[in-house]
Amino acid sequence: MKSLLFDSGDLEATQEFLSSAYTPMRIGGRPADTRARISRTAVGALSVDRLAFGYTMAYDAGCLGKVCLVTMHAGTIVDTTGGREEVFGPGETFLLAPHDRPYAGEVHEARYTITMFDPRLLGRVSSLPAGQGVRITGARPFAPAANRQLGAAVAYLRDQVLDQASAFGDGNRLVVSTAAQHLAATVLATLPNTTHAERRDPRDTRDAGSGTLRRAIEFIEANAHRDITLADIAASIPVTPRAVQYAFTRHAGTTPLGHLRRVRLARAHAELLAADPAAGTTVSGVAARWGFAHQGRFAAAYRQVYGVAPSVTLGTR
Repeated sequence: MKSLLFDSGDLEATQEFLSSAYTPMRIGGRPADTRARISRTAVGALSVDRLAFGYTMAYDAGCLGKVCLVTMHAGTIVDTTGGREEVFGPGETFLLAPHDRPYAGEVHEARYTITMFDPRLLGRVSSLPAGQGVRITGARPFAPAANRQLGAAVAYLRDQVLDQASAFGDGNRLVVSTAAQHLAATVLATLPNTTHAERRDPRDTRDAGSGTLRRAIEFIEANAHRDITLADIAASIPVTPRAVQYAFTRHAGTTPLGHLRRVRLARAHAELLAADPAAGTTVSGVAARWGFAHQGRFAAAYRQVYGVAPSVTLGTR
């Protein structure tokens, strides 16, 4: 995990920092209050930044190369890319710009969060066949409920995962990758994108048989400890991701990633049963090793399946 903090009243220093942290950028205007504060927490290509500007700042920036989501807490951001003028305010979570295109706009005395990740992750969690790119085609979520869903996914990644990453120990990698997949899947569920225009292939229905389900389950069982996605499961068979989704829905009444969570929960249960609390084993440590960052949610899911709290299982050894 990496973290950094920038706090300055020097506009030239701010422009240099923003250009190095994001993409080459030019700041316009000469405000009286030049204070800017930016903090970053990052694991690999995944990062969450908190930014606060006490002034109006115009920017003209190059391509980011990453999916860049902005969650507004105060003030406004005005997107002026291509001559348009679109205003985003408090409570909104939106795509700042396509990852491969330059962008321009203005920040008006704003506090906001920027969340960035590798755009290839969208393809790994989507139902599109391997090699078929996924593009986000609109900045705003479909509806207010979708906006809340996307904002909640960002907040979970920021507050429950990256802010606490150092506490997860050797489970850090799987916790972070699981949360990143969840965010990418939420992006596809809430923002306009090319997966919604995909034409369904009859072969996906034909391939969604019990054999596909069996082979997918075998792959999940063998690789539950690894950072695997829907695309990885489909490639192991091989069929399309959509065929795998159909197979689980038709024959198992769940989703591929829902089954993966069940397998990981079962592995955590087995580890708790075998563990010796006197040796320093903790519920939070076991949960993190199997990709569960939020202890309350882990405990609720565990109790629903096993009828007791995970601490009870650990303490009965």
